Amino acid sequence: MSERTIRWGILSTGGIAEKFTEDLRLLPEAEVLAVGSRTPAAAKAFADRYGIPRAYGSWRELAADDDLDVIYVATPHNAHHEAALICVDAGRGVLCEKPLTLDAARARELIGAAEAGGVFFMEAMWTRCLPAVRRAVDLVRDGAIGEPTTVHASFGLAGPFAPEHRLRNPDLGGGALLDLGIYPVTFAHLMLGAPDEIRAWARIGPEGTDENTGMVFGYASGAVAALTCGIVGGTSNTATVTGTAGRIEFPPSFHHPRQITLYRAGAEPEVLEFDFDGGGYQIEAAEVHRCLRAGLVESPLVPWATTIEIMDILDAVRRQIGVRYE
Repeated sequence: MSERTIRWGILSTGGIAEKFTEDLRLLPEAEVLAVGSRTPAAAKAFADRYGIPRAYGSWRELAADDDLDVIYVATPHNAHHEAALICVDAGRGVLCEKPLTLDAARARELIGAAEAGGVFFMEAMWTRCLPAVRRAVDLVRDGAIGEPTTVHASFGLAGPFAPEHRLRNPDLGGGALLDLGIYPVTFAHLMLGAPDEIRAWARIGPEGTDENTGMVFGYASGAVAALTCGIVGGTSNTATVTGTAGRIEFPPSFHHPRQITLYRAGAEPEVLEFDFDGGGYQIEAAEVHRCLRAGLVESPLVPWATTIEIMDILDAVRRQIGVRYE
């Protein structure tokens, strides 16, 4: 594997699967060998569209393909656990879309299965892999802005979304928190770590999922994070981490930035550019390749413990705002 092409399977055929498959084409060492869906027709249509040689009408058939090195799970949230577990049980490496599952208990079960089987497993939290984000994390850790004191981040979409849309439908793990809020939460975790206290409030829609959610995290250091997510108004979708000696600002679409601005006390602002082709999904795919070639079952950029910590935070927020899934 250290020399040859990495062979991918794509599980599910929705919009995010399309974007990921398109970006995989930017990696010469990647080959999309197969696609699987719940129906043969959907799999074949996707395969024909992207020139994929093998199409399977079930997830189990895809997972059983011994020629695959890794499978990208791109289903709605509610199906991540089932689909990823099928792949892990078959011995396939897995890159599973975020949030990994609907709750931390199921996340622990999936990661435990991967660990027991010695199978590569990674949550597709692409933000953690992007060069601008990695650079910002290094700057904070190196003391470029002093001691971190405050994080602000928002992610809101204007809508409106129909009741059956995945962002509102509880059967699909809907609500702003899991789909959008995971990004501000991840940003705060990157800069400040796991919080010591969590406070949350939300407006709950008629479907029982959150439409507009605010979170405040408190840390033993005295740092705070103020985060919002929603599907009832387009927010700035920006993020900032402030310290005792400066701050770093992320522009709109902070979760996949191509630049950051560093403000140091007494110095002119520095704009740092990090351009890349495509949408950026190929960057997390390249991290998967690196891990597979190194014989790793866990990515140091998206470690299992962090995935579980963030799911624990999301669970705590959901308990406070009263969102529950069957």
